Amino acid sequence: MNLPTVVADLVKAQGSFDAVAYANCFSETAIVFDEGKTHKGKGEIKSWIEKSNAAYKAVMKPIAYSATEEILNAEISGDFPGSPIILAYHFELKDELIQSLKITG
Repeated sequence: MNLPTVVADLVKAQGSFDAVAYANCFSETAIVFDEGKTHKGKGEIKSWIEKSNAAYKAVMKPIAYSATEEILNAEISGDFPGSPIILAYHFELKDELIQSLKITG
């Protein structure tokens, strides 16, 4: 699967539970929408993913990527009810960084 470099880096960072590397995939003013909450800026994104990693230990397995829609479908497995599940990661990329990410089920 041919993923943009920043998306591949995000998947790799999630696989190693590296919150710093994960946050570095985003622009300074990026926004993440997940589980009904909004996380703004690299600091909030780093804090959110640290808490998420501690709670769920989620691992992403990419299934499909649409370059035209900038959507990654991935199987997510971890310590949560219903694992594994399929989630869609809706990206907005700019200057080789993630500007926004909306995660949907």
